[in-house]
Amino acid sequence: MRLLFAAAVAICSAFALPPAHASSSCGATSTLYSSVAECVRERDSVEDLYAQASTSRYTYSLESRCKPGQAGCGRDERICVDESGRPGTWYVLVRTTESTGATTRMGIVCLTPADERGLAVITPGMVKREFEQLAWPGAELAVQPPDGQTLVNFDTNFFTDNTEPTTQTVTLLGQQVTIEARPTSYTWHFGDGDSRTTTSPGAAYPALDVTHGYADTGRVSPSVDTTYQGRYRVNGDSWQTIPGSLTVDGRAVSLLVRSASPRLVGSYGD
Repeated sequence: MRLLFAAAVAICSAFALPPAHASSSCGATSTLYSSVAECVRERDSVEDLYAQASTSRYTYSLESRCKPGQAGCGRDERICVDESGRPGTWYVLVRTTESTGATTRMGIVCLTPADERGLAVITPGMVKREFEQLAWPGAELAVQPPDGQTLVNFDTNFFTDNTEPTTQTVTLLGQQVTIEARPTSYTWHFGDGDSRTTTSPGAAYPALDVTHGYADTGRVSPSVDTTYQGRYRVNGDSWQTIPGSLTVDGRAVSLLVRSASPRLVGSYGD
């Protein structure tokens, strides 16, 4: 037993492990052995990368390479211990570029089971990125009078039925995350340069919550954008708020603004 411990110490000393960093030997062609020698990362540096992922363009994951008792791990397995001497597992740290999906090996780290569980924490920033990348409903604009026509200097009525929350489920760090988008405000673009933001989705006549009068004739393309507030829950736990908001553009509709002239259609007493 003493001989085995001495051998492990000799191996570790022979490696002369440098401060945690990533080098070219961390690439796809490097082996676990060469990565241990030249690309070891401290647990704290990996924790920092995971924490920064909420505001960076990368995500990080761990690939198990040498579990205790696994055949073929050889001497590398015996030197994977934390600062307290507890045995751990060698993991390769993989960085994924969000825009392209390209992956890069960033070195390896020795983690105990508790360390690994601590890294696999879903943060609001991670969910925010998913929230912004998912497709949410764009509001359909309804206009009254109907049939795509209205009159100059007339209170044209606008509303939308995009009022209910929408939920979608994604997988993050191997866990089910339910994301809900709730409409909280609407920005009305009337097509003549004027716009207005309300918390009301408008309403059909006779409510007239959102109206606009056109000063000139012609064809315009009004639309309404929806601003969503998000929240999420992990594996059915309690809801948590997603920071910020997300605005989804609505599809424009065609509206012809016409003038009206009084016309005698009959005489009194006829």
